[in-house]
Amino acid sequence: MAIQQPATRPANPRFSSGPCAKPPTHDLAKLADAPLGRSHRAAVGKAKLLAAIEETREILGIPADYKIGIVPASDTGAFEMAMWSMLGERPAQMVAWESFGAGWVTDVAKQLKIEHSVHTAEYGEIVDMTALNYDNDVCFTWNGTTSGVRMANGDAIPGDRAGLTLCDATSAAFAMDLPWDKLDVTTFSWQKVLGGEAAHGMLILSPRAVERLENYTPPWPLPKIFRLTKGGKLIDGVFKGETINTPSMLAVEDYLFALDWARSIGGLKGLIGRADANTAAITQFVNDNDWIDFLAIDPATRSNTSVCLKFTDDRIKDGAAFAKAIAKRLADEDVALDVGAYRDAPAGLRIWCGGTVETSDIQAMLPWLSWAFESEINA
Repeated sequence: MAIQQPATRPANPRFSSGPCAKPPTHDLAKLADAPLGRSHRAAVGKAKLLAAIEETREILGIPADYKIGIVPASDTGAFEMAMWSMLGERPAQMVAWESFGAGWVTDVAKQLKIEHSVHTAEYGEIVDMTALNYDNDVCFTWNGTTSGVRMANGDAIPGDRAGLTLCDATSAAFAMDLPWDKLDVTTFSWQKVLGGEAAHGMLILSPRAVERLENYTPPWPLPKIFRLTKGGKLIDGVFKGETINTPSMLAVEDYLFALDWARSIGGLKGLIGRADANTAAITQFVNDNDWIDFLAIDPATRSNTSVCLKFTDDRIKDGAAFAKAIAKRLADEDVALDVGAYRDAPAGLRIWCGGTVETSDIQAMLPWLSWAFESEINA
């Protein structure tokens, strides 16, 4: 028997975890001021890039003595740049509770081949950060984009640590309150919480990270796009908008628009509030339905951006096939696009709840999730 479809549809069915939904007021016409056909090294280009850096600093509350650079290859490029440029001076502790953290472990173990230890947790759980030795360098993700598990806070990281903390914050920046005094290297990409365009990464360095760069030379050769020092000194221009390679000025303009929108809704506090409201709507739905649950076990470490869900009904015999069928039904009806779990993660759904998503769209989508579940069970 056919299940009756809900009467209301989301105005915007885009719930992808990257690239993520554009801000609600996004309009391509608002990017008309982009200096297309101009050199990024011209005064207008450098001014736009510096504005992107300083507005990022203002909204995220990044300390004035921290360096912020725009680098190539998205968050991946930024984090690998940091690892290849700074690791090796002391042992590294590699922390992973999802796919991307596991990728950084592979870099250190199989490419850099430096002294290291690995600390992992299963999907849905998190590593005990208090058990780490912070006299070593520590590499970790703040928010597990593929697991929906995040750091509750930075309390476990000591202020008097001897090592550096390298934090992949790509799905946390602009949605979570990051403790900058606990983070020496922080990276993220424009395509996540602010819904910017892909291919550009942000690299944020504490004074301790700059000191490491200027006083330590890794034993391996560095590609040009990884080089942050020259003659033992930081290439300061990289952190003033003089990028290592050519950026897309259209993407820069798009990011500047997103930053302006973020400011208009109350900055970081407003962005966190919107993400929390979106997640609260899903939490209520999960509480009301016994066939679905969060992948993240502890409510204190549940992400408010990449919300990962699992199906718990005993009638489901093939979890992966069932989850894919649900995601296909939702996409075919154009009510929820790109909500399948990450390919390496447990079977289920992943719904992006960052600040660019409207809570009304989450609320309109959830009855369709019930419809898809009942339809698939009956099928």
